[in-house]
Amino acid sequence: MSGHSKWSTIKRKKGAIDAKRGKIFTKLIKEITVAARMGGGDPDANPRLRTAVLAAKSENMPKDNIERAIKKGTGDLEGVNYEEILYEGYGPGGVAVLVETMTDNKNRTVADVRHYFSKSGGNLGESGCVAWMFDKKGVIVVGKDAISEDELMELALEAGAEDVVEEDATFQVITAPEDFNQVVENIEKAELQHLEASISMVPKNTVDVSEEKTARSLMKLLENLDDHDDVQKVHANFDISDELMEELS
Repeated sequence: MSGHSKWSTIKRKKGAIDAKRGKIFTKLIKEITVAARMGGGDPDANPRLRTAVLAAKSENMPKDNIERAIKKGTGDLEGVNYEEILYEGYGPGGVAVLVETMTDNKNRTVADVRHYFSKSGGNLGESGCVAWMFDKKGVIVVGKDAISEDELMELALEAGAEDVVEEDATFQVITAPEDFNQVVENIEKAELQHLEASISMVPKNTVDVSEEKTARSLMKLLENLDDHDDVQKVHANFDISDELMEELS
């Protein structure tokens, strides 16, 4: 597939789970705090912070939580100092996996990540071993019931997007990272609601996973990584049929 990560699509299909909302908020608060620490507390002048706040609002995070996270980042409130580390490796079936983490204890984090890879039959690799298989892109996901493809294509390209990709019940607007905020802003001005908007690592090519045992092991690896408190995002370059996904459900 071109466009967004298949793992992101699978997670969205599963829907929001209330029991995991606390984990989602924890990850978002970490990102807001680090973004504010690195680029200042003004979202208008800090694109990374603006993207993080946008993601928090899309998850209905209370305004007070967002403001506290920003103040922790700027030093106005005491907070934890997080370190950003990217881990790379291969999962079952030779699928390339990127793991974005934010941690206050990198020894704990790398041990857990390595354990998940090994348990699944994959292996954690050296820095740079799979990152070259992905491009950094802005991705805005819009439901097909909200707008026609032609209308979205016209709106997106006028705003500076690179492409619009169709997948299942959604359209994915793909942008260069530097154009992401402007495209999101134009979509919002058009009163078009998006399902997701984030800077993501989009695979250049995908590995077809068609064997059930391999698919189950891969799904377990991605779920374990995604559930870890120190893991912010997981990216993988695989494709899997809807029929096989139904068998795995």
